[in-house]
Amino acid sequence: MPAPLLSVFPTLPFTDPVLIVALATLIFLAVPILAERVRVPGVIGLIVAGAAVGPHGFGLLARDQTIVLLGTVGLLYLMLMVGLELDLHQFNRYRNRSIVFGLLSFLIPAAAGLALGIALGYSVSSSLLLASAFSSHTLLAYPIASRMGIVRNEAVTTALGGTILTEILALLLLAVVANSARGGTPDLGFWGRLAVSFGVYVGVVMWGLPRLGRWFFRQAGEGGAEFIFVLASLFTVSYLSHAAGVEPIVGALLAGLALNRLVPAHGPLMNRIHFVGNTIFIPFFLLSVGMLVNVRALDSGRAWTISIVLTVGVVAAKWLAAWVTEKAFGYDADEGWVVFGLSVPHAAGTLAIVLVGYELGLLDQIEVNGVVLMILVTCLAGPWAVERFGRRMAAREEQRPYDPEAAPHRILIPLANPATAEALMDLAFVVRGRETDEPLYPLTVAPEEGQATEGWVAEAERMLAHAVHHGAAAEVPVHPLTRVDSHVAAGIVRGIAETRSTEVVIGWDGRRTGARVIFGTVLDQLLERTRQTLLVARLGHPLGVTRRLVVLFPPGIDRHPGFPRALSTVNRIASGIGAGMAGVVVGTETERVQAVHGATRPQVAAEWHAVEDWGALAEWLRASVRREDLVVLMAARRGTVAWHPRLARLPGELAQLAPESFLAVYAPEAEAPADRGMEPFAGTLAPDRVVQVQAQDFGGALREMLAPVFDASTARALAETLEASEQRFSTEIVPGVALPHARLPGLPRPVLVVGVSRDGVPLPHGHRPVRLIFVLVSSAERAEEHLRSLAQIAQLLSDHAQTNQLLERYAPAATLDWLHVDE
Repeated sequence: MPAPLLSVFPTLPFTDPVLIVALATLIFLAVPILAERVRVPGVIGLIVAGAAVGPHGFGLLARDQTIVLLGTVGLLYLMLMVGLELDLHQFNRYRNRSIVFGLLSFLIPAAAGLALGIALGYSVSSSLLLASAFSSHTLLAYPIASRMGIVRNEAVTTALGGTILTEILALLLLAVVANSARGGTPDLGFWGRLAVSFGVYVGVVMWGLPRLGRWFFRQAGEGGAEFIFVLASLFTVSYLSHAAGVEPIVGALLAGLALNRLVPAHGPLMNRIHFVGNTIFIPFFLLSVGMLVNVRALDSGRAWTISIVLTVGVVAAKWLAAWVTEKAFGYDADEGWVVFGLSVPHAAGTLAIVLVGYELGLLDQIEVNGVVLMILVTCLAGPWAVERFGRRMAAREEQRPYDPEAAPHRILIPLANPATAEALMDLAFVVRGRETDEPLYPLTVAPEEGQATEGWVAEAERMLAHAVHHGAAAEVPVHPLTRVDSHVAAGIVRGIAETRSTEVVIGWDGRRTGARVIFGTVLDQLLERTRQTLLVARLGHPLGVTRRLVVLFPPGIDRHPGFPRALSTVNRIASGIGAGMAGVVVGTETERVQAVHGATRPQVAAEWHAVEDWGALAEWLRASVRREDLVVLMAARRGTVAWHPRLARLPGELAQLAPESFLAVYAPEAEAPADRGMEPFAGTLAPDRVVQVQAQDFGGALREMLAPVFDASTARALAETLEASEQRFSTEIVPGVALPHARLPGLPRPVLVVGVSRDGVPLPHGHRPVRLIFVLVSSAERAEEHLRSLAQIAQLLSDHAQTNQLLERYAPAATLDWLHVDE
């Protein structure tokens, strides 16, 4: 046969690196597809494929240094992903449960392994080695849980957190056995050296790596350099674990935990990490595990006995640990089985322990083969359990009753500055999350300037193209929008209406353009003309390097009907970037704000501070805010329940106080759930809109009532208008109660103010002095809305019982017993 033809049919096992990679990639492509068709987890399919093509199957591939290298990289990469995706907020909340599960998952299997080893006639050292192998486990089924979206479930978080402790204890036991087998004695000096070296190693990694990462991410910005930094950190930290006396998989897990807060869960960097791991490294690890299986070696009754005893023993021990955890913490059966499925697979960690025992002469070939069969069975059982019972958990999550706070987030991102476009898109990624299929809507508004408009549109399309590419890198669907309008704010409002957006993420440069404005012309117009959640951001550093959200709660913000939804958005940001939270409450309502925060999802632990007034807030910020903090102001629009005139100046002041990054979150103007009779007052009246009137004349009373809500000139003009109108027509509803009203151009929503006068204020045409004055001011552009609100309020005030209910809610000091309202 000619030589060229011989080269087409290589000898077995394959040695050509190109052919090895070609066969492996074909397996990675075809096996998951076939496994899905027969309803078998793809993880199991790749393990079986490894057994088929490996040296103990058809012999197509040898488990040589190349396969071992790629398999080791895949295992380390898998542990890195576990550390990166662990919800640290939830882990901290349930850390005691993770500790309990970690101890159970170590002690019960270790006791079973020790007992079975002694029963099979092994020495104490060999039995302890089996105990270490039994207790160790690999999160082989983690990719399945991640794909199903259940990794943030409480039971799954407990299992993932407990794995850290379990692996550390198992590998420490291995270190003790290995030291003893080599002639050493695990005396006090040994334990001291191990504790010091491991403690120093953990301290350096958990303290130094995050700081190095923040510095690097600031310098490098977005791009491939961030991914290379993560890889370099993974392998460097894993290698240095040898100096601490532990295995590299512990180092890989620590590297993931150290970088957890620097890699946002929904950004382009995490997507790159997932893509490379799930398509290349982790499949190679699964393939290498499968190649260990050698069923032919089980050629004697003793070999089968040992294999069956070890397999049944480890499965039963891990199941018992999961069952005890389920009952102890009240998890349901599906969650218990998923915990079992995550903790039962024994792969590289167990194999490393057994190979160390084989090299030290503590185990022979029969025990090694028995453990390999145990690895095969547990690697099949774990993914099967997570696939079956995790699917039930995911289905149950989807069938939960509708929760408005969990409603889909449809986000519009107005873009005007290419330098801040990526930062705003990253913020929108976090707010959106991965639980929805809703796309993001980046929007550019080109000014209508005749022939120049075409150039503006072309520039806008270039910016949108970059936003689309950035979204594609994070696997987030993006629908770009371009609008041409003579007024930028009008174009944005039109985009909001057309997309039915629920949130708007917009940038701000930190400068104000007028005395009365909050941000600037466009942003202030948006505040007046929108009711959606509005996030105004000035991001001076990458979102991923944020260590803490400092959230400011102005007085009365908890009374705003949209406050829970806005707070849910802030919690989502903190959870998505893995940052801590510090809440600062202005005034005396800390307990009320904490209660709302505790009931808001996602739940994020926070430390709380209370300051007496705005001046104390400024002092606290100067003393406590750090460079890598993100200062968040829970704000309210002008004229709403939680509005305070200080909120008009606060963003500008905070832009100067905040070191780099600042975010103002304006709550949506959804109506509060109120009694039917109180509906006209929902969202327009609050206790801080009740004014104790001291003036003795009608004009003076009006000026007192309007001064806290409007600026001086507007309040004076409105008072003059209302006083002149009262000269023509009386606004007395019933004796003692008046309802003067007016319309004001540009007012975004109705404003209602209550004035209470114990001495009474005479009206030009009233029956007697009024002690209760309701002033209604509506938008001049919404005449029908004004008349409808006026009619509803007048009807309510005509009913004495409902008037008394109103006073009890908003003005407890003003009751009907002193109003002397005639029947």
